[in-house]
Amino acid sequence: MLGIPIGLAVSNAGEWFLHKHMLHGLGRNRKSFWAFHWHEHHREAFKNGMFDPQYTRSVFTWSPQGKEALALALGALAAVPLFPVAPFFTGTLWFGMIRYYRAHKRSHLDLEWAKEHLPWHVDHHLGKDQNANWCVTHPWFDYVMQTRKPYAEDPSGALAEGAKGGLLSRMWAGLKERAPKPKPPEPVRLRAVS
Repeated sequence: MLGIPIGLAVSNAGEWFLHKHMLHGLGRNRKSFWAFHWHEHHREAFKNGMFDPQYTRSVFTWSPQGKEALALALGALAAVPLFPVAPFFTGTLWFGMIRYYRAHKRSHLDLEWAKEHLPWHVDHHLGKDQNANWCVTHPWFDYVMQTRKPYAEDPSGALAEGAKGGLLSRMWAGLKERAPKPKPPEPVRLRAVS
């Protein structure tokens, strides 16, 4: 059962690493297999306010959506030998890949859903710096690596220079912001004794 939390952590770290280094790093080169991400997907999402018409096509096409699905399928196949040794870990990785694909696709077809459920991914595509907010399903590893830049919540850009402090201090600050504010005590009224 320990494989489940480890699989969730590895899955999220994998999203971050692959998005940053493969899709954006290698993807800047137009001759790279990964070029579809930067040169097609980002262009369309930015031009259309997050909507990417490629996601309305069949997954079985040689399109950004098809290439993304192919890369995920190959990753899932590569994990098959781990299943007999670590079934919970491997199953969680597969779950993470399916969740990634479904959430990513929906975020580029339904902006209102994306704003509510994946605001960090909206920030990645529509924020000032598209080289931040690498995670799609959850921004855990963006917080760990200090690459989460919540532009939608900070239109002034004050956070554009990066979050201050370490992960735990930022998490604590976020919890304090969301905590209900205590009501001031009612004033004590003294009554005269007769």
